[in-house]
Amino acid sequence: MASTFVNLGVVFLFLASIAVGDDISHPSSNASNSSSCNNPYRLVKVKRWMNGVEEETFAGLSASFGSLIPTSTEEAQKLPIAYSSPLTSCTRSSSKLSGFIALAVRGDCEFTIKAQNAQAAGAAGLLVINDEEDFLEMGCSQNDTTLDITIPVVMLTKSRGAALNESMASGRAVEVLLYSPDQPILDLSMLFLWLMAVGTIICASLWSEFTATEQNDERYNELFPKESSNAAKEEIENEIVKINTKSAIIFVFTASTFLVLLYLFMSTWFIWVLIILFCIGAVEGMHSCIVSLSLSKCKSCGSKTVNMPLVGEVSIFSLAVLIFCVAFAVSWAATRKESYSWIGQDILGICLMITVLQMAQLPNIKVATVLLCCAFLYDIFWVFLSPYIFHTSVMIAVARGDKAGGESIPMLLRVPRILDPWGGDNMLGFGDILFPGLLVCFAHRFDKANKRGARSGYFVWLTTGYGVGLFFTYLGLYLMNGHGQPALLYLVPCTLGVCVVLGMVRGEIKHLWSYDVNSASHDSTQATRSSEEA
Repeated sequence: MASTFVNLGVVFLFLASIAVGDDISHPSSNASNSSSCNNPYRLVKVKRWMNGVEEETFAGLSASFGSLIPTSTEEAQKLPIAYSSPLTSCTRSSSKLSGFIALAVRGDCEFTIKAQNAQAAGAAGLLVINDEEDFLEMGCSQNDTTLDITIPVVMLTKSRGAALNESMASGRAVEVLLYSPDQPILDLSMLFLWLMAVGTIICASLWSEFTATEQNDERYNELFPKESSNAAKEEIENEIVKINTKSAIIFVFTASTFLVLLYLFMSTWFIWVLIILFCIGAVEGMHSCIVSLSLSKCKSCGSKTVNMPLVGEVSIFSLAVLIFCVAFAVSWAATRKESYSWIGQDILGICLMITVLQMAQLPNIKVATVLLCCAFLYDIFWVFLSPYIFHTSVMIAVARGDKAGGESIPMLLRVPRILDPWGGDNMLGFGDILFPGLLVCFAHRFDKANKRGARSGYFVWLTTGYGVGLFFTYLGLYLMNGHGQPALLYLVPCTLGVCVVLGMVRGEIKHLWSYDVNSASHDSTQATRSSEEA
């Protein structure tokens, strides 16, 4: 059961290893080197009024040429719109457009020609209606080296253009106001993400303490024979998957292959496959967390059983929890596009990660070094270097769902941006919690087996290092104007680096490097028996 669950997690949980914020602006990459054609592409808010009554505000995308869009409504001007004549605006307009924002359709000529003709007719701006349901970047050609376009130019989607056409065809007066508010790089949502990530790792590390108390162990030993207790412990140990150096290296290549497949074949049906896999794993994770935590406080809860076809005798409590978990996951999947769906996704994701960190364990620092260094290179390559091959950051494109209608993959913690006028989410990939989390959990097991305190151990230091590394991730997000960051670039040095440095300072690096939990447990057992005999 555990190996199947962990293999499911290994296939796709670690793929999303990135801190992402929704970008509203990105640099233009035009063939022209003209200084008049290097404006950044920015999302634009289009406020509109019908016969003086304010209607729904929708979004557009500014061109790389023309005047910059004001960042506030106070700086912008509300103006009526009028059709260019001809509607393509590919020749000089036969009607005066002074005091109007011209409305044209895509096609038949370059966007710069449309803008020049609208400007020559006196238009104060130009709205271009796309023939598809997305934004096309309006740039310049190599011949556009001496442009003198001084009006704002904005692209609209096909449906938004149709709505304007319908309103104007009915004879209503349509007015619009164009502005592009700046997006705050830092947001309170980052604090919530930080707390969730650090809290998940702490909970996973201390889960054995949460789910097993001394009183419960004594009661359990009274109710069940010692032989059955030892057999249960052996069964639990057999469920744990030990990661080795070979599997760590293979994983990175497997994850890279799967990431490329996601990028190349990303679509709505592919997203649904990931959603189903996520729900299966999340149900198992949530069920495991609830049952283990509940039974640690009330062992009698699992005493009543019922015979089920195919599976045999099952605890009634466990079955009830499973039904609840399935209903929770299905409810999230059905409402995943609602504004509140991030709550269910984060709960499912946290339960899943806690369970994975219980079932997959690092045996020593040697394996941790191989795994985290490979993940370190994996993260940097697919965020920063992949654009040189694929012309875009593969990791960011997959995380944001650029090829799936903007629907992101579910293997992310996400929190809505609270102070952002554009809305959207800040996201943190599961890999940014699971990779360092494996090391932090190892540090806790090492401290516990060797009876280390907070100061002399490694757990507190690595947990602090993880929190600091996550802070540096968000600092990098700020310094790079919201561009997605490979979080492991900061997290690996702040966790693995801290562990190695501490081990060297304390003269324990060899012990950590070749640590064997079985021999450590054996030595501890022998020491306990000797003290009891004495």
